[in-house]
Amino acid sequence: MIILGISLLLFLIAIGWPVGFAIGIAGLVSLYFIVGAEITLGLVSQVVYHATANYVILTIPTFIMMAELLSSSGVADDLMAACSRRFRNVRGGLASACVVAGSVFAAACGSSTAAVASLSRSAYPTMKRLGYDEGFSVATISITGTLSILIPPSIALVVYGIITEESVGKLFLAGVIPGVLTACGYIAAIYASILIRPSIVPPLDTRALQELPVENHGNIWPILILIAVVLVSLYSGLATPTEVGALGATGAFIICAVLGRMSQDRFQLALGNTLKNTCMIVTIIFGALIFGHFITLSQVIPELLDWISQSGFSPLTVLVCVIVFYIVLGMFMDQFAILLLTVPVTYELLTGLGFDGIWLGILIVKTAEIGLITPPMGLNVFIASGATGVNTKDVFARSWPFVVVEIIMIAVFVTFPQIVTWLPSYM
Repeated sequence: MIILGISLLLFLIAIGWPVGFAIGIAGLVSLYFIVGAEITLGLVSQVVYHATANYVILTIPTFIMMAELLSSSGVADDLMAACSRRFRNVRGGLASACVVAGSVFAAACGSSTAAVASLSRSAYPTMKRLGYDEGFSVATISITGTLSILIPPSIALVVYGIITEESVGKLFLAGVIPGVLTACGYIAAIYASILIRPSIVPPLDTRALQELPVENHGNIWPILILIAVVLVSLYSGLATPTEVGALGATGAFIICAVLGRMSQDRFQLALGNTLKNTCMIVTIIFGALIFGHFITLSQVIPELLDWISQSGFSPLTVLVCVIVFYIVLGMFMDQFAILLLTVPVTYELLTGLGFDGIWLGILIVKTAEIGLITPPMGLNVFIASGATGVNTKDVFARSWPFVVVEIIMIAVFVTFPQIVTWLPSYM
């Protein structure tokens, strides 16, 4: 029966059905054959009730709204101007400034899409005018956007917490050190790329600030204050993740309005993008929860655990196989769909083998980062390429140093899990 359910899911995705509907329909049909129509309808009603009654799910639209307000208003562009000042006397400095600005912006939002869109608008025009290789520029922007699904507040970590019932606050804390180390790794990859192929950057980008749009003055204090309010409220216990999301969205609106960046058109754009992205994610959540019931009733997890214990595979071997599976799957599927479809299985499997659920969440999100910049899916690459007009083939060709960094980071976190679990242990 498990083969039938997965085959139906893959078929629906292959013929172009939206992922959320494909997962839900495959789960409904499979449940019908296992428990019948009456119990299936009862399970569906439970899914709808428990999902809508779970206040943590409100974190998703609020964090998306915060990101979209900062992106559509152009406030995030100031980060690029400020960071470029710090790196203007370093060869390839504008690319490094892009990573630093993206890291700060990631701490104010949880949306990779919003981060890529903002960086494409604020960083690429200047990088192009100064003579940076177009593929390299967009690859840097694409990989920097992935930091928003790791550095808190991360929507991906919120979704993982909803599925596994792990603490969202602890997941946010667990993402801090890996996020900072990953950003440092990206900067290292930039300079390694320059050593291998010096022609991808101009001799010096000293004109970076002059080439930025006039309205970008590089005033980053408003967004830094917003980040401080969000993080202090969350980690001090003053507010829950859901309340922090609402606080952040309200703060972002006030900042944009005070700075004169919030016109009616920009607000409508932010609101529209928030509704669109929230509907997509929540639909996938509903479908994945239904499919999760099917996975549970099919007894595939206990059978898989028994098979692993009898096969003699070590827990580390199983973990490596799961990581490779996620990397490959990320090349072909949407990252949120992967999380919601596979986490119910892999979480039970790996925690059953003794692995920590918080640490596991960071590893799974890290593998999702790789899928955002690898073909054929490469969502961040397609978003950045669409915004800049650069051929995706050139971007993918320049992305491999960043992929290598991602794989090295995953190996480090597997070898030294304390990097991930140290901060949450104090919560």
